[in-house]
Parts: sequence; structure tokens; C-alpha cells
Amino acid sequence: MSIPFLLVCAMCLDAALGEPDWLWSRIRHPAVVIGNAIGWLDKRLNRGGARRAKGVCTLILLVVVALGVGWVLAQPGGVVEILVCAILLAQKSLVTHVRAVGEGLHASLADGRAQVAMIVSRDTSDMTEEQVARSAIESAAENLSDGVIAPAFWFLLAGLPGLLVYKAVNTADSMIGYRTEKHRDFGWASARFDDLLNLIPARLTCSMIVALSGQWARWRDILQDARRHISPNAGWPEAAMARALDVALAGPRSYDGQLRNLAWVNGDARRNIGTAEVFRACDMLWRVWGLALGLVSVWVGINVIF
Repeated sequence: MSIPFLLVCAMCLDAALGEPDWLWSRIRHPAVVIGNAIGWLDKRLNRGGARRAKGVCTLILLVVVALGVGWVLAQPGGVVEILVCAILLAQKSLVTHVRAVGEGLHASLADGRAQVAMIVSRDTSDMTEEQVARSAIESAAENLSDGVIAPAFWFLLAGLPGLLVYKAVNTADSMIGYRTEKHRDFGWASARFDDLLNLIPARLTCSMIVALSGQWARWRDILQDARRHISPNAGWPEAAMARALDVALAGPRSYDGQLRNLAWVNGDARRNIGTAEVFRACDMLWRVWGLALGLVSVWVGINVIF
């Protein structure tokens, strides 16, 4: 079976089942295993001198192990590859978590804050309704790239080894890639390599949102916002999503009690947003997923014909 065909099957399986609690309450999710390994390395190596060199060695170890595990898992054949790929895609779980914010916000501001706190790292206790909605939409856009398009892209390019490498590096970036005193040096290599691995997927995600929302005429504005964003990649899908929904995203937010005056994305658009915009973002997540599935299905058809 071809890699594109396996991906189509995996995308459909993920969309149908997501991450069932009955399974992951009994065994550890692969992402948890990867996270535990990174935490163990962080605890033992991120101390003393030469922390940047130790971080580089940590990244190399993660990549080598991920390549090896991916190669081993690919040996049994298509069924195992489909299952592993489906497990490491996050379409349904992403939509579920983002929609839960909208539903919580519809019930009460407190419920909305509680739900958004599960998907963002910023301070949520004093968020307004608009800030909760913005945070959910930003998370939707960024994780559409990180959790769906990028894993699919690297699976297409390099099979399970490529997918496992991406997930390991992306998890490392989320854990040790922060520019804090503790991780500035140790997480430097993981953060930079994650930026590289997401370079193309982020722009693919942006392009698909733009295509589906008919915002090509505003491409120059999207480009400008993406370049101003604190992240070299997250700004692309966020800028496209902001214009698809006609809302302003990003802007000032608080981390660990410290206010950070970040640039607005599509800053001239509506800032008074809420539940409806969160649900519209969820609809866009499924539309992008459908477009990606369609494109890969066309690839499968071409392989069959030729």
C-alpha cells in the first residue's frame, strides 16, 4: 500500500475515533511516552555547564531513537502504519477541545476560562469573553498546522520515521523550547529544528485557509502579520484564520503574571468576539481537513491510474 493511501485511511480513522478515553485511560499515549522521555533528559542533562551542547545531544538522541522506532513500527505493514499515524494525528481531538471552549463560554465566562486553560499556556483567570475566544481561535489555527497538517506532511515525505521524528521534536519544543532562563540554552536546538520542520506545513496550512475563505486579495496583509508574529511559523495560520473569520487575534496577553504586548494580527478587524467565532473556527478546521484529505485522495487516484 502506498503512503498516500495509508494517510487517507489514517486521517479518516482519526476523524472518526479521535483519542478514545477507554483506550488511553488504560495505556500510555505515545505522546505521553515521548514527553516523559524528554522530561527525564531535561532533568538529568539541563544543569551545569555546556547546556547548549547538551541540548544538541538531546535533540540528536531524540531524532535517532524516533527514526529507529519509526522504522521498526513500519515493518509489519500497512495496518500498523495506519494505526500509528492515526494516533499521532490530532484533528478530532483538536476540534473537540476548541469546541469545548465555545460551549463553555456559552454556558458562562468561568466555564470558558476553565476550558481554554486546558489548551493554552497563558494566564486565563482574568480573561474577558473576547480574550477567551481569541485564545481558542489562535490555538485552533496553530495546532491545525502542528497537530494535523505537519504530521501528515512528514508522514507523506518520510513515512513513520519522518512522522515520529516530527512528533518528538515538536513535543521537545513545547516542553523545553521556551526562552526562559532554564531552557534558553538547553532547548535552543529543539526549538530551532522545530521551526525548520514546521516551515513548509505552516505555510501550507495558511494557503489552504486562504483558498477556502477566498482571501487571496489580502495575501500581502497576511504576509506582513506573519512576519511580525513572535513565532516564525504560527503567525501564518493565525493571520489566515483571522481574515477568514474577519476578527483580530493575538495582541497583549499575560504569562505567569507578566503582561506581554504582542502585535495584533488583523488588528483593524472586530475584537468584540465570542462563542460564534469559536464555532466558526471549528468549522474551518474541518474544511481544511477535508481539503487536505481531498488532495491526498487525488494523489492516491493518480498513483492508481499511472
